[in-house]
Amino acid sequence: MRTLASPTLGGAASALWRVEMSAGQAGPEHRFDAEQVWTILRGRAMVQLDGEALVLEVGDTLIVPPDLPRRFRAEGPEGFAAMVSAPAGARASMLDGTDRGVPEWIA
Repeated sequence: MRTLASPTLGGAASALWRVEMSAGQAGPEHRFDAEQVWTILRGRAMVQLDGEALVLEVGDTLIVPPDLPRRFRAEGPEGFAAMVSAPAGARASMLDGTDRGVPEWIA
């Protein structure tokens, strides 16, 4: 995760960050309390969104509604890179309800 815009970088109301994952790498299944917008810049990502499998490729944009379980995994040999936007201060939680707080790239 590389933060490009957030309140800690100058008062943005929205956060913007770049995600890069290596081939086969996956994040944990989790939720956010706010909408996220993902745009794939390079490679291919598999997204488990509320139990449905979606494949995103270069140029695809996915709007992820708040509170839906999600998990992103890099597919193919090159992994993927994406730009992601969400309201500043959005909070993450695990599926068991554990509050993960505001990730540093959104704060």
